[in-house]
Amino acid sequence: MTTTAHDSRTYGYDDLPGLMSLMTGDEKHGPAATSTLDVLWVLYDRVLRVTPERREDPARDRFLLSKGHGPMAYYAVLAAKGFVPADWLPGFGAYDSPLGHHPDRVLVPGAEIGSGSLGHGLPIAVGSALGLRAQGLHDPAVWVLIGDAELDEGSNHEAIAFAGPAGLERLHTIVVDNSSASHARPGGIAARFEAAGWSAVSVDGRDHEALHAAFTAAHPGRPHVVVARVEPKAG
Repeated sequence: MTTTAHDSRTYGYDDLPGLMSLMTGDEKHGPAATSTLDVLWVLYDRVLRVTPERREDPARDRFLLSKGHGPMAYYAVLAAKGFVPADWLPGFGAYDSPLGHHPDRVLVPGAEIGSGSLGHGLPIAVGSALGLRAQGLHDPAVWVLIGDAELDEGSNHEAIAFAGPAGLERLHTIVVDNSSASHARPGGIAARFEAAGWSAVSVDGRDHEALHAAFTAAHPGRPHVVVARVEPKAG
């Protein structure tokens, strides 16, 4: 557990709804945020090798939030883990707040990319994994979280098709599937990645133990995708 810079409290998973409730206003994209909450918590609490003190360390793991159009869960987890102060949360979306409706890597400590436009995060993650490998940095893992609707974007399919044959073993993708994609995938989402040479696992996106097991599964020589199924988006 960690604390925020201006708060002596320690925060756990049960505190996340309260932290999210501090962020109010229009254009919240609530379902986009709540669908990612458990995935983000398990990653930051049990998997990612990055801390506020190590966020500039070349050997850190990288987490890229491609699904950046609903970042409240992300901000809540960053606050719980000490990357940003919790007293920033009530200002969410205000003109003078660093916490915008889309994350800005220049303004949000711990954010690796500015995101929210669909279809960008996975290609950036592929480039990040390639760049780390070219530098001889074989230990850091690259993680990217996308939504199932992002698979409507062709840029993601180019990235999927490249990463498998390239053997980007340190690349990990999480697809949060809330049934919001316009186009169905024959055989399901995991099958699309498997066809391109990825290791793939589908799990309940609310089950923390299942998520942790899927995130830490061995996948030698191949990139890895976890399809985290959650309740369908309403409306």
